[in-house]
Amino acid sequence: MPSKRVVVTGGSGFIAGHCILQLLDAGYEVRTTVRSLAKEASVRAVLADAGLADGVRLGFVAADLTRDDGWSEAVADIDFVLHVASPVQPGHIDDEDELIVPAREGALRVLRAARDADVKRVVLTSAFHAVSWGHPHDGHVFTEADWTVLDGPGVDAYAKSKTLAEQAAWDFMAGNSTELATILPVAVMGPVMGKDVSGANHLIQGMLNGAMPATPRLFIPIVDVRDVSRAHILAMTSPEAAGQRFLLSNGPALELKDIAATIRERLGADAAKVPTGTVPDEVVRAAAETNPQFREILPDLGYAKQTSNDKARHILGWTPRDPAEAIASAAESMVRKGLVSL
Repeated sequence: MPSKRVVVTGGSGFIAGHCILQLLDAGYEVRTTVRSLAKEASVRAVLADAGLADGVRLGFVAADLTRDDGWSEAVADIDFVLHVASPVQPGHIDDEDELIVPAREGALRVLRAARDADVKRVVLTSAFHAVSWGHPHDGHVFTEADWTVLDGPGVDAYAKSKTLAEQAAWDFMAGNSTELATILPVAVMGPVMGKDVSGANHLIQGMLNGAMPATPRLFIPIVDVRDVSRAHILAMTSPEAAGQRFLLSNGPALELKDIAATIRERLGADAAKVPTGTVPDEVVRAAAETNPQFREILPDLGYAKQTSNDKARHILGWTPRDPAEAIASAAESMVRKGLVSL
């Protein structure tokens, strides 16, 4: 059984929580950061509800991405760091620096502390937002070799924050003995932890709640949160992963109507509010003239981004589950936890 010690940043987060569970199941000692130790009890309760049987090998340290305090303590005597914590807010915001600065400076704080503590490897959670935004709509298949075009069409503050944070991380780690690998998941769905609905799971929650009476012609590439967490651990332990980016996807992007159909098929009567109709493109374009939410989706209307996960499969031995399982498990967990109004 491994005796290695791992730090997971942002222990109250969706991906981080699944990483913690898998690391503990594999026998690692885990230390996680939270902004305040007052959160420890609630995080432990969420993990216990998700299946944590023994929390003895789990410790907590208070550390905030916007401050230097706590980071040297967090990484002391640690072998690996999974830097998962980062602010998440897709769409338009008035001040882009509210996302960009903590994402970039927070990553550099973690990397600086890891370097100073002689940590063997850091695995940083980036995103598909750092790969595919701002590009022409053509038949290009996106891989880890691609970077988001920061001044391209449709690039929001979140895409900028993920791109700039990852680029800053690679620049900082150049020439350092501490190794770096980055994980670039597409839309992350899967079992909810606790009462928080995170990431692309909001889309499923909206469908279940009836907030989306009909679906626009949008296409979403999907990956299961459990597979994302497993990829973090594989990137942490695989010798060939050092210095590499890994794009995590599973198959073609799914149209929203197909996501809705999967929910209806798997949940039956509990999916009564899930939309069955679609919104014509011209209606979306007309609504976008006055509605910022519709305006934000115009650049990707009718466009399905193509992705390749060959690198993760080949180097990490990573095999993701079917997207339908991510969709269904997310929906079922929300119903079970009472997070939707049926």
